[in-house]
Amino acid sequence: MSELSWRHQTLIQALLSRGPLKDDEFHSIFTALTGKNSGAHKRLFDEYLLKINKSLSYVQCELRGFRNQYDGQIYYGVVNNVSDEQSKLGTKYSVPQIAFFKAIIEAILQDAAAEGSISDIDVLNIRLETQVLTGTGSQSQGGPTQVPPALKNFSISQKQKALDELVQDQWLTRTPDGNIGLGVRSFLDLRSYFRNNDIPPCQVCNEAGVKAELCQNESCTVRVHKYCLQKLFSQRKGERVCPSCGTQWHYVVPKPELIEEENEADAPTQSQPPSGSKRKRIESSKPGNANAVRTGPSQASRPTSDLRRTTRSTTRSK
Repeated sequence: MSELSWRHQTLIQALLSRGPLKDDEFHSIFTALTGKNSGAHKRLFDEYLLKINKSLSYVQCELRGFRNQYDGQIYYGVVNNVSDEQSKLGTKYSVPQIAFFKAIIEAILQDAAAEGSISDIDVLNIRLETQVLTGTGSQSQGGPTQVPPALKNFSISQKQKALDELVQDQWLTRTPDGNIGLGVRSFLDLRSYFRNNDIPPCQVCNEAGVKAELCQNESCTVRVHKYCLQKLFSQRKGERVCPSCGTQWHYVVPKPELIEEENEADAPTQSQPPSGSKRKRIESSKPGNANAVRTGPSQASRPTSDLRRTTRSTTRSK
């Protein structure tokens, strides 16, 4: 293993101490450390990331780039690639708090309309009995499910306190409309969880469509992130239609605005963070905002109950 310089170590420490960082913040740190602009020196930037990831692989961690699905902004963060019983011990959260977090995640992912959020009231009314492990104890022998007192007695005030901590620690976020959604830490750490639970992916970038637009055809399952729609339809001339079934897609082109953005509109892959090359261009403004900081419930990487899905027609009729 090649030895990392103090500059490499500082980049890693910045991500570990501050939590996932927006791309401009991460690139600013890189520039301050190296004296080189990541856009003008893309090769050097890529070499830094490659060397860091080679070293992190020995401790089964990875530096990833990812998009926040609520505002489309790119973030960088370090994630543990292992989800075993030993890694689960490294959390500040209690068993009821972890069960509460997992129940919130499941409630958000069950939304067939792909709104990516639920209300505060729905969060506080979540019953933790659904998070009891199946296939163990008396249940595995056909007896009644034994609900641990810690889950059964988890009060509203305790839920509110846990919710506030999860928002502060980036696992959850408060959306602009006042609901509860997934935080940037969840998008970073729970990628395998989304895939294991068959969350429908975005047709364009293939990442989980937690917060996405749906095809108007009730029988079509296509989802596309809002920030991916512009890329999809900018590559096609003529009528805007679903890439799968051909149904007309009611897409309104956002009012253009001159901004500083990534050289490519592509969402970064989790294993290969995007470069920092930037240029001026016409792009839609990005709404929303994300909350931030680290440490959290690595136990959420494996579900304890199956996700139950509602039909899209039922959801839309509400």
